[in-house]
Formats: sequence, C-alpha cells, structure tokens
Amino acid sequence: MTLVLRTTDRPAEPIPVLPVLAVSSDPLLQLEYETQPPSGPGATRCLSHPRELALRGIPAMCTACRARRDWLLINHGRNVWVCCRCSNQWLEPEISRADFDALIAIPGGTTYPSVEQGLAALGFDGAFAGIYLE
Repeated sequence: MTLVLRTTDRPAEPIPVLPVLAVSSDPLLQLEYETQPPSGPGATRCLSHPRELALRGIPAMCTACRARRDWLLINHGRNVWVCCRCSNQWLEPEISRADFDALIAIPGGTTYPSVEQGLAALGFDGAFAGIYLE
C-alpha cells in the first residue's frame, strides 16, 4: 500500500490504513489493537510545527500563500511532506525520517482513521488559510 501526497491546493485522496478485522474477532483484542499508536512501515504520522522551519539555513515558505511558519509535517515511510494551513503540501527531501523521529513524541497523540480526516481535524485542510494559530 502506497500513500502519495501531491503538491496541490487539495490534499490527496485518503487511504485508510486500518485492516479489516474478522467478525468473529475477540472484542478485547480488537480494542487493544485500536488503542495502539500507529507504527510500522505503513503508518502515517503527523507533527505540528508552529515555528519557522529552516532547511539548510533557508526558511521554508509556502508557494501558495507565502506563509513562513505553522506547518504540519506528515511522515509516511521514508518521506516527509510539509503541509500549510492553506492546504498546499509538498514532499520535502531535506527532512528525513530520522529528523522526523527526532522531533516527534506522542505520549497521548490522537489517531485519525485517514490522512484527510486528520488534516481537517488539525485545521490544515484550507479552512484556516492565511491564519497563524498559536
């Protein structure tokens, strides 16, 4: 399963990453699975980054709305995308998975069933375009 986010004004179509469990599954095992944080090569993780993002000393700037801070970093596999509040997003080769792992700490993180639902819940779907939330 491959998730590809494109550099567009609209987020890519969501791909659910939750497997379908058999009807005869144990409810306690199902609850245990659902409460586990996302992990593994197929997991998609997000991180809010409210400050400026300097890539090799050059501040990142949204090409659509010219914002310079308040980003959402999205990690899937080895790739990291940067998403702006205006919903513009791009693959950022300067940020590795190791860099992402160094930034993230999810003791009580929220899990969303799809990338699109996560973007909407966090306000990166274009609803807050041109606004910095602090």
